[in-house]
Amino acid sequence: MSKKHERIHVDETVLCKLCLSELGEIYADLELTSDELDLLDMPRRSFTVHFPARMDSGKTKMFVGHRVQYNDARGPSKGGIRFHPDLTIDHVKDLSFLMVLKCSVANIPFGGSKGGVVVNPKELSRNELEQVTRGYIRAIADYIGPFKDIPAPDVYTDEKIMVWILDEYERIKGMHVPAVVTGKPLELAGSRARSYSTSLGGIYVLEEALKKAGLSELPKGVAVQGFGNVGENAARILHEKGYKVIAVSDSKGGILSRAGLNIPGLMAHKAKTGSVADFPGAANITNEELLACDCDILVPAALADQLNEENARDVRAKIVLELANAPTTIGADEIFFEKKIMLIPDVLANAGGVVVSYFEWSQNLNSEYWEEDKVVRRLKNVMISAFNDVYGLCHEEKCRMRRAAYQIGVKRVLQAERLRGNL
Repeated sequence: MSKKHERIHVDETVLCKLCLSELGEIYADLELTSDELDLLDMPRRSFTVHFPARMDSGKTKMFVGHRVQYNDARGPSKGGIRFHPDLTIDHVKDLSFLMVLKCSVANIPFGGSKGGVVVNPKELSRNELEQVTRGYIRAIADYIGPFKDIPAPDVYTDEKIMVWILDEYERIKGMHVPAVVTGKPLELAGSRARSYSTSLGGIYVLEEALKKAGLSELPKGVAVQGFGNVGENAARILHEKGYKVIAVSDSKGGILSRAGLNIPGLMAHKAKTGSVADFPGAANITNEELLACDCDILVPAALADQLNEENARDVRAKIVLELANAPTTIGADEIFFEKKIMLIPDVLANAGGVVVSYFEWSQNLNSEYWEEDKVVRRLKNVMISAFNDVYGLCHEEKCRMRRAAYQIGVKRVLQAERLRGNL
């Protein structure tokens, strides 16, 4: 297994364990019945497919694919398709349940799903990757669709692969069905603003949190851990809004400038050198130093388990915005709560991507193409509403925001099942 593959597996294992551990306590608090527990603990549909794909050698090779549609009480299932050599059905089940919660917390009319193929895409040619994609879709075509289950990009899949999915599904159905998949390019009915929607959605939540915390004035500093797509876009948008981004990091190092970093210049520097390190006018720092730097806002947008019991007490930020998945352990979460540091959990903070996927699906169903300002405006409304729901319950019950978010997510799913007569 490559180091990158191992990292992804570890990150998501941490994510699932964090969610499931928290949920056990929430289930107890809500005093759920055995019927409710059974409904939450079992996916609605879970299946494995075996399908052939022709390799460049001319030989046919069999592949294994999985798909789990965990719950569709609130709407059709929604979730990514990934290509990864370590993909298992149990892992997919956990991730599909997390999608149920994320869509429920954001209060968009989707259930949750996840799936993919057991394969290392780096070992395939472009043609072989296309053949595997089309073969997988042929195997699951009867179980997906705009009113059943809508795939999206995930680990090692992108808009190019979404186009192959769209084209293969439309060939099978004999008609145009753009709403079958999201994350498509604009030329094939994708949505504007999707490429930076996760970052922008998180920042809308952050700005609402600043109001609630009495910090509406521009803060003295923001630190962003991670400078991939999400972290880079978060830093760029914050810079454009007038925030002072004083520190950023990537896998090769970090930098700090008390005067504030020139983010456009930094983006050009990284594109040229491959790292944010050695940026002119900034001091090189370690990842540990970034997490503990004197800032008002800390944005972990990289790996899981970065904020833990060992370093949580060193954090000096007033707000932690989780744009990464599971960057904070339960122990660190509790320390932040004791220190009155507001932690905005990933299930809320990084939901902007699935919200704009919902917008793409809606546009496709209605043959509409929204301008960017409409997408952005509606994203802001959804994210602020979701934050206020979570913050309100958190304030009412004096609990951590993660706990409030999960509680809201679970309650909404159970209420939908109750209304349908399943409870």
